[in-house]
Amino acid sequence: MREAGVFLMDEPLSNLDAKLRVQMRAEISKLHQKLNTTMIYVTHDQTEAMTMATRIVIMKDGIVQQVGAPKTVYNQPANMFVAGFIGSPAMNFIRGTIDGDKFVTETLKLTIPEEKLAVLKTQGSLHKPIVMGIRPEDIHPDAQEENNISAKISVAELTGAEFMLYTTVGGHELVVRAGALNDYHAGENITIHFDMTKCHFFDAETEIALR
Repeated sequence: MREAGVFLMDEPLSNLDAKLRVQMRAEISKLHQKLNTTMIYVTHDQTEAMTMATRIVIMKDGIVQQVGAPKTVYNQPANMFVAGFIGSPAMNFIRGTIDGDKFVTETLKLTIPEEKLAVLKTQGSLHKPIVMGIRPEDIHPDAQEENNISAKISVAELTGAEFMLYTTVGGHELVVRAGALNDYHAGENITIHFDMTKCHFFDAETEIALR
């Protein structure tokens, strides 16, 4: 192994099968720890970026969209492109407006937590078109006191430990991540709960995060 200050890897795992890619991700991470040197790793696979990087640079059309630690990029995406690229399945997006303390569309009405509502007021986003984003794991197939919506399952994918539920909710297509303790089937109607403390808001025109 050559001694170098920086190693550049350009999609080194792209031609490997899925199982071998997982193994090689771990081996490269071990090598990075052993050499204790900088590695610049180019990939179009967001899973590789999230699992291997200490810092991620996300680019679109040659322009940097966000730089940060994997957890920061996942939890605080700078814009809709980053939010939709990082995470699998991708973040759900719903276009609507703010009416009082509610995020509303023609078919949905969801209560916004005070902290997030205060940010939207500061940003001057009330009564303007905005986009709400929420990740599949932050929509739960159960009922709470508020923010409950009826959904119809179009596809139920069992991955082993969990289900990916592709649902129709008031004309919107949303993906829900659910545990495998219960069975789910296509055509089934369920009640889902939005954890609005985990939602994200974006400017509908610029697609930049409102925070």
